[in-house]
Amino acid sequence: MSDKRTGFANYPMVKIPGGEIELRDDRTKRKWVSVIKPFQLAQYPVTMELYYAITNKSQLALGENNKQPVVNISWNEAVIFCNLLSEKAGFKECYSFSNQGETICDWEANGYRLPSEAEWQYASKAGTTGYRYGELDQIAWYEENSEGHIHDVGGKLPNAWGLYDMLGNVWEWCWDLYDQEVYGSYRIFRGGSWAEEARGCGATCRRRSHPTFCIDDLGFRVAQSVQ
Repeated sequence: MSDKRTGFANYPMVKIPGGEIELRDDRTKRKWVSVIKPFQLAQYPVTMELYYAITNKSQLALGENNKQPVVNISWNEAVIFCNLLSEKAGFKECYSFSNQGETICDWEANGYRLPSEAEWQYASKAGTTGYRYGELDQIAWYEENSEGHIHDVGGKLPNAWGLYDMLGNVWEWCWDLYDQEVYGSYRIFRGGSWAEEARGCGATCRRRSHPTFCIDDLGFRVAQSVQ
């Protein structure tokens, strides 16, 4: 899926096989199984370098931080970025927007998008069955080892499928709404962060907030449907 006009079509993605994953909501005590179609997931969270290049924003303030995950990005900004990255790569955009402000995802499009939370959890576990895919200090930057700040992507060990920073460093936005009847437009994010306690850095830990919410330990990574 390369495009000679641009290098963005060669963004480092990992092919994730299909399968099933059980999800749970600790608040409502509900469990459910999701069937996962084969898809691709970015090897790393979106970095500051990539985000600023795609959005054409000034990189003067980056300094030496260009390999760090971009943060202070809302869910709304993340989906716009996905469309911009798709356009740059010559792919079909996944997202469109209704007159009522609703975001619609075309899951058959070959462009970049946010992963569903089921895809995210399935990819994070990478065939393992525990709360984490490895020893936390070896795979994640979190409260006890981060020295109070974010770190460059890829600084810890990957999971069995070659994905880095699935736990720790930054929380990652997912596509899904969280209990729309109770929370309205709130979207889910996963994975824990450099500022999070150990118990928050696990494959099944779920957090949510308004799609305009942004903070200094929340970023995202992109996914891509397999055609």
